[in-house]
Amino acid sequence: MTKIQPQKEFRGVWIATVVNIDWPKNANDNSEKQKRDFIEILDFYQKLNFNAAIVQIRTAGDAFYETEQAPWSKYLTGQEGEAPKDFSKPLEWMIVETHKRGMEFHAWLNPYRATFDLDTVALSKKHDFYQHPDWMLKYGKKYYYNPGLPEVQQKLTNVIEEVVINYDVDAIHFDDYFYPYKIKDEVFKDSTAFLTYGLQNQNIEDWRRSNVDSLVKNVHKAIKKTKPWVQFGISPFGVWKNKTTDPNGSDTKAGQTTYEDLYADPLLWVEKGWLDYLVPQVYWSMDYPLASHQVITKWWANNSAKNTNLYIGNGTYKIKNNKDKAWNKKKEIPKQLLLARSQKEITGNVFFSAKSLLGKNENVTKILKLKFYKLPAQNPSGITKTKREVSFPKVESIQIIKNANVDICVSHSDSIPRFLHYYALNKKTPGQKLLIRKSYLSVSQNSVCNQLQLTKKQSKNGIGVTIVDAFGNESEVQILTLESN
Repeated sequence: MTKIQPQKEFRGVWIATVVNIDWPKNANDNSEKQKRDFIEILDFYQKLNFNAAIVQIRTAGDAFYETEQAPWSKYLTGQEGEAPKDFSKPLEWMIVETHKRGMEFHAWLNPYRATFDLDTVALSKKHDFYQHPDWMLKYGKKYYYNPGLPEVQQKLTNVIEEVVINYDVDAIHFDDYFYPYKIKDEVFKDSTAFLTYGLQNQNIEDWRRSNVDSLVKNVHKAIKKTKPWVQFGISPFGVWKNKTTDPNGSDTKAGQTTYEDLYADPLLWVEKGWLDYLVPQVYWSMDYPLASHQVITKWWANNSAKNTNLYIGNGTYKIKNNKDKAWNKKKEIPKQLLLARSQKEITGNVFFSAKSLLGKNENVTKILKLKFYKLPAQNPSGITKTKREVSFPKVESIQIIKNANVDICVSHSDSIPRFLHYYALNKKTPGQKLLIRKSYLSVSQNSVCNQLQLTKKQSKNGIGVTIVDAFGNESEVQILTLESN
């Protein structure tokens, strides 16, 4: 298995806000503390050359941004429906800070979970629990939106469309919560909706899957109609089906599966072209007997990568924190990354969650930095391929500071820019280039200045600069000759 780093690779991290898993650390922290904590996460993963932050902006019928569609989240302000103090546009701010660090911002929404507990008194009157009580189904210790109601599907599509229109997000992201994970001896009481909307000769299981399919299809359509370059990604539970119930399933013994229990059919979504990327949550260790990371990763590579980008979700939260002793070994995650890179169909990885490596597990982080993420990587583009000419960047100024450090200011005229790429060139092999730095370009940003720390060889050979647009088209290389004074 090769350790050579790919030039193009998705490196994402989930930043979970529900019950303050990653951020904010405490909903009652003042805005300055919350900002510092968010920047600490971004800075940490920027140093590891990660290129995407998947940030949860809707956890349970709430929002981390101002909207008429949902109340402010209690995980941001301490009380649902209460606006944040001295932090008027938190989502806009998070996007800007993420982009400043050369990373994409993927807006993660949990569509169907309406509450995280049964304390409905704590809900805002703006919450759909009060606005549309007929949409709600109690199951276990939570309330859920009834996925079988057309008006629920429309509402959730509207929520996402609003985010895409109003914010410079790079992608919309769903996780694994479709129909809820099954609870023994509990019934999900959607039979009335089934009798009303189910088709003739359709069983309730197929009907439930068709409801989720409709939402995925409608969300994809709404995103692409609004901003076709914005990607749509979903992170399903790691096991589609076990082989015991379907010969096409994986050789696993998972207690629940994404197809049979959560009524989600990611293979269909991929086949239909509704997803730009798929990130199965393969949160088990390499050789875990019931659900081996190795077996499941290869299964997804063989079954789902024909029509989408495929990344693997890795459970870094389990490092030194699980009864499976494999997670005590510093090479468990490196082995998983090596496996992903050995499968040509897989083009990246996503870690759950942000706090799992922050300030701890330094031995794992050190291996990642030295062996896997030493250099930046280009972000994969979505499956919507729109060919367009990208004008190469205009260099406004070059200033040698000292040694091989250089300040480069570049301007551009592209209407949907995404990244500015800096390449080290090879004089002996013209055309060969190595990505050494990336900078995010927002639409309003016509020029950008970056300081590069180059080796003497890189300085001598010169630097190549390109613009990559939001569809992944890249300009011709503008070659800069650097001569020290």
